[in-house]
Amino acid sequence: MAKELPEDGLVLEIASGSGEHAIHFARQFANLDWQPSDREAESLASIEAWRIESGAENLRPAVLLDAASGEWPIELVDAIVCINMVHISPWAATEGLFSGASKSLAAGAPLLLYGPYAETGVAMAETNVAFDLSLRERNPEWGLRRVEDLDELSSGTDLVRTARYEMPANNLALIYRRR
Repeated sequence: MAKELPEDGLVLEIASGSGEHAIHFARQFANLDWQPSDREAESLASIEAWRIESGAENLRPAVLLDAASGEWPIELVDAIVCINMVHISPWAATEGLFSGASKSLAAGAPLLLYGPYAETGVAMAETNVAFDLSLRERNPEWGLRRVEDLDELSSGTDLVRTARYEMPANNLALIYRRR
């Protein structure tokens, strides 16, 4: 992921959850300002607690942001990172993510997606098959998304996929860049 992020600037993390990723990345990328966000009050409180405890000067206070919303509190960023949201949210959140990223990213800036995905013609690991089934049982609007569907979604925006990386535990990192 390091080679896909800018050397400096502002990174918006979508769906930061507890805030542990934000702390890790703020420490790892000291030249980047890290902006965590989430739509859940409980997550925002957790992120703030982690932020205060960390003392990381490049970690901003979390902002309320619902990826599905057309209104984002950040206007221009140098990168967007979204870890493990796409499969545990309705498709509308992914649509909002791509729409918001298309509006908020600087030209050439990346949207980095991380998580488990399905790909046509690529056998899915049994653990991902079971995980997908368990997600859909919990909520029929959730589940592993097809990379091809994300690519199609991006075609209606200013984003284009530029990279695909295989990651640990049968995950992928997908990189989309604003044209």
